[in-house]
Amino acid sequence: MLTFGKMAKHNKTYWIAQVGGWSFYTLINLIFFELTAKTTKQDYIIYFFVITLGISISHIYRTVLKKLKVVEMNFLYQIITMLISSVFKGAITALIINVILKVIFPGAPISFENLLKDIINFSTVFFVWNIIYFGYHYLVNYKRAEIDNLRLEAAGKESELNSLKAQLNPHFMFNSMNSIRALVDEDPIKAKQAVTQLSNILRNSLLMNKSKEITIKEEMNLVKDYLDLEKIRYEERLSFELSIDPKTEHLMVPPLIIQGQVENAIKHGISKLEQGGKIIVATKLKDSLLLITVTNTGQLNTERSITGLGFNNSLQRLQLMYGKKAEIKIQEIPNTKLVETHIQIPLKTQTKN
Repeated sequence: MLTFGKMAKHNKTYWIAQVGGWSFYTLINLIFFELTAKTTKQDYIIYFFVITLGISISHIYRTVLKKLKVVEMNFLYQIITMLISSVFKGAITALIINVILKVIFPGAPISFENLLKDIINFSTVFFVWNIIYFGYHYLVNYKRAEIDNLRLEAAGKESELNSLKAQLNPHFMFNSMNSIRALVDEDPIKAKQAVTQLSNILRNSLLMNKSKEITIKEEMNLVKDYLDLEKIRYEERLSFELSIDPKTEHLMVPPLIIQGQVENAIKHGISKLEQGGKIIVATKLKDSLLLITVTNTGQLNTERSITGLGFNNSLQRLQLMYGKKAEIKIQEIPNTKLVETHIQIPLKTQTKN
């Protein structure tokens, strides 16, 4: 989004290019006519109106382009727009110039051949204007996309690093290993399973930075291993339910986007309750959106912000990857002791890297 200062600078550059470009075009033509034939008063009048009409018509055209957001459309549509609009503007300019010429100089001859030449000439000029305009916006959008990709990569790396630190921090490792050690004598089979789950979490976390997106199924495998390990620690204080729509399993999400919310649900919800609680992870499709909810027993702490660094980082990742329709919201469900984290991702931009 352009700030006021950038907008002012952008508009100043545009008007300099407009006036300078059309003046340069007129000057070149006048020099050409001066070298090939004597320039008349009629020629100066015609090119005065050429500058005025050129600036006016191209500015109106630019306003229409901005309103219709043509520069954001696909390349083929832009090419068609450039061709058709160039001929249309060229024809209008040629007709107006010839009408003005006839009014000022009633005796000046106007032939179909000369009119056609004028249309071709002005259409060519407007086509060059189109190339410059669309080329400029292509470079600007390319630069913006490049910057967004760098921001996305940086945000993704930071988020993955934060999540990895959360999973590899001494407190988590200490609790997990103690829970497994307690199971060795009591339930060796379950202890072996817990070791496998911990190994899966560590391995998958280390591999996450190789992809910007993974499937819901892959993410939920990690979530289940994490919850199973925490279940050993919290025992009856923690129960969970995974309600995953089979139609969503192949859809793509950023790595650890769900696992991070589940981790927050335990840290800020279940662990604070003496009786513990339940976590429900659900996915579903609605229109062109993938909806993910993480619901946990607990209440929001109104004394502290619910949108910390991790939350804002996740939101930034989603919106850089999927646009402004992507979002994360945390809310307390009225008249219940439940907190719900809602993740929304548009389907149309989902691709696997």
